Amino acid sequence: MRLSARTSSGIALSVAVSTFVGVLLSCSAVPPPALPEPAAARFPAIAPPLANVASAYVLAGQRALPVRKGEDVHGLHNLFQLSANLWSGSEPDGEPAFEELARLGVKTVVSVDGKRPEAELAAKHGLRYVHVPIEYKGLTDDELLQLAKTFRECEAPFYSHCFHGKHRGPAAAAVGRLVLDGAAREQVIAEMRQWCGTASDYEGLYRDVAMKRMPTPEESRDYVFDFPVQRSFGGFREAMVVVARRHDALKKLEKRDFALDPAHPDIDALESAKQLADTFATAGTLAEVVDRPADFHGWMEGSMVEAAALRDALQRLRAGDATALAPARKAYAALTRACADCHAQYRNY
Repeated sequence: MRLSARTSSGIALSVAVSTFVGVLLSCSAVPPPALPEPAAARFPAIAPPLANVASAYVLAGQRALPVRKGEDVHGLHNLFQLSANLWSGSEPDGEPAFEELARLGVKTVVSVDGKRPEAELAAKHGLRYVHVPIEYKGLTDDELLQLAKTFRECEAPFYSHCFHGKHRGPAAAAVGRLVLDGAAREQVIAEMRQWCGTASDYEGLYRDVAMKRMPTPEESRDYVFDFPVQRSFGGFREAMVVVARRHDALKKLEKRDFALDPAHPDIDALESAKQLADTFATAGTLAEVVDRPADFHGWMEGSMVEAAALRDALQRLRAGDATALAPARKAYAALTRACADCHAQYRNY
């Protein structure tokens, strides 16, 4: 049967209309593009601040945790895995330490110590450094924002460290446990005390982790922070970074009558004492400490005198004068007491 031209045109038009309608219907079945997920939806709810806590350190001992001891491996000390997201420990010591962190799967290293991190060595092993120095007396609102933003926006797992991995580093890791893992406040301060060994001297760190409001996801998202790899302070704060490390070296060697340790040939008691004496002499003249109270200046002057006495005694001991050991020990003990007294008044709270 032959169709007329008019009939053929009608059929073609009908097919075209049907096809167009089908396309429209199929398009209407495709869901609209998903809206960006709200920041709060990507992170767990944060445990509210604890209230009416007389001592957060005391509270940290009331939740019984399984007994754990920190590991010492490949230049990492007091090493703990707190969760799938977080490790805590000491400052990485040398390339083997960064190799170990990479082997553990760590992606971002967060230093809360004042010393400039070894960022290039970390990068060699695929690790990113973020430097957020904090003090022993507690966490400021800005520091909490910087830590929360780092934990939420940089790649996990994280390794949080200070110098020894016992006080400031675990406090920063506790912030990570709150904002990443949704852990309870009582749990994270218990981990600080019972596992990591954060001392009772640092009630301010316990207090702020337990009782301060943590930044919301929206607040950390909007906070301007460029995740610095290294930060430098100079002045008195930088001087105390040097003092802490030189004193730590002397503490290790004092047990060996200040003799060289074959296991740590890079640590020299006499050189450490010289650096201490020079640093105290310089720090005491800085403009930023001129207006400090009289007791502060007394401890600084005492530390300078004892550091110089220790240096002189160790020089005699190095020259073969065995009688110099007793005055060296005396000067070291007096220096240690002066530092502890000053810290108790001006650093820890």
